[in-house]
Amino acid sequence: MHGDRGYQGCAGIIKAKAPAARDFTNRRVRKQGFEDEAERMRNRAKSRTRARVGHPFLVLKRLWGFAKVRYRGLTKNASRAFTALAMVNLYMAARREPALARP
Repeated sequence: MHGDRGYQGCAGIIKAKAPAARDFTNRRVRKQGFEDEAERMRNRAKSRTRARVGHPFLVLKRLWGFAKVRYRGLTKNASRAFTALAMVNLYMAARREPALARP
């Protein structure tokens, strides 16, 4: 489970709900005036992963209005979500490589 520092005190709740889940929440870096650089680098790697995963969902929700989904059945909702995520991949690839957007 990835989360920011807001989920830091929830380790017990996470463990109770999902015992096999691994906890990737960011930890405190400063303790009693001492700064742990190794923990800071681990937090940075976790945040980088969370940002990379979260960005496509931002595009999906804001550009194509996928914030609220009406229940249409599991198959229809899944196919709509997969199609929308494929469009997000194409959109983000076109933004990375301007040559892909041109015919």
